[in-house]
Amino acid sequence: MIGRVLRQGLVAGTVGGLVMTLGEKIEQTITGRPDSHVPARVLQRLTGLPESPGTPPVPLNWAMHFGQAALLGVVRSIMAQAGLRGPLASAKFAVVRLTNDQILENATGVGAPPGTWPRGEVVVDVLHKTVYAFATGAVADVLADRDGPGPGQVHAALRPGRRSGVGPLPRGDAPGR
Repeated sequence: MIGRVLRQGLVAGTVGGLVMTLGEKIEQTITGRPDSHVPARVLQRLTGLPESPGTPPVPLNWAMHFGQAALLGVVRSIMAQAGLRGPLASAKFAVVRLTNDQILENATGVGAPPGTWPRGEVVVDVLHKTVYAFATGAVADVLADRDGPGPGQVHAALRPGRRSGVGPLPRGDAPGR
């Protein structure tokens, strides 16, 4: 399962990153907002690479932007393989994506908590990360569907509908997913 989750997650996250980037470029064309160089600055701080005044190198920006997107796709793939699929799972994953950014940006001193940002910047960030989460989730779900239902879905099928008191799956039915 680990190899499958990694492969599918990297694919899903990369596709999500591409879709998010396309959305960002469209938004920037409409709003005139410049490129963000926060990803490059975070990567410089995390790796100890030298920082120079002005605009950081574009390759560092892309490396961090797509690296994060691909790696976080693995988390969404784990969710899908476990049986957490669909729009609600993608909405939960959007929170994971936003939280990951904020941890890295704030821990490195590159960013500040979103509560201190202008509201328009918060809206744009949440919008783009949500697009990423739903695109990544759609791909992760399709790939996981090819492997059949996840253990959570098998468990839910024991007694369809919203029910309490449904015991766990028999041990032999859950592992090895």
